[in-house]
Amino acid sequence: MKSRKRSIFFLISVVLTLSCKDSSKKAESAISEPSETVDSTQVDTTSIVEKEDKFELTDDNAIDFFFNYEKTLKANKVKITTNFGSFVIELYKNVPYHRANFIYLTRKKYFNGTQFHRVVKDFIIQGGNSDDVETGKKRSEIGRYLLPPDTRKGHSHHRGTISMPSSERDNPHMLASPFEFFIVVTKPGSYHLDGEYTPFGRVIEGMDVVDKINSQPVGEGDWPMQNIYIEKAEVVE
Repeated sequence: MKSRKRSIFFLISVVLTLSCKDSSKKAESAISEPSETVDSTQVDTTSIVEKEDKFELTDDNAIDFFFNYEKTLKANKVKITTNFGSFVIELYKNVPYHRANFIYLTRKKYFNGTQFHRVVKDFIIQGGNSDDVETGKKRSEIGRYLLPPDTRKGHSHHRGTISMPSSERDNPHMLASPFEFFIVVTKPGSYHLDGEYTPFGRVIEGMDVVDKINSQPVGEGDWPMQNIYIEKAEVVE
């Protein structure tokens, strides 16, 4: 009887020992198994547009950000809908910072609700600003930054060209104001602007709408007497 009990105790101890060793191996395996690594230096620029993360562009980080953001872009067209109709802009791929900036702001819905606030007859229409409080709020949330000119890519200010004005800030190097743009309506173009401002795209559809906006009556400072709203700007994939 005692012999049988000893045998039973022995078997139980063996089973417990093996069970403990097996659990120990599983635990060790779970701890040592490498997880998927993430490069902490790589910036997920696309997610910044989609998430509510607080990310603010500055003069110090804007160029690096748009350098990486531009690599993710496949689309190069933007449709702008106004209260006078819509037109489509095709962006030049060899002007990367300005192209990336324009698409970024479009996806952030910055232009929605802004206006064509400057209309110079037979010369340009200028958009991306407004005296609405909401526009200033959107600018402050996106950040305060300027873009360097990029005037040596072979593009001229032909009729229909979209270009970026220089900032009103103290600006001896003609750095561009990233939130505004102008479109040339002069026939055949306004080539005296070449070398000072950066053309980064052209109107490929709806130039008649651009002309219609340019024909609107204006008051002092070339501000249209009737508000000309950008109701929606959207990337055309």
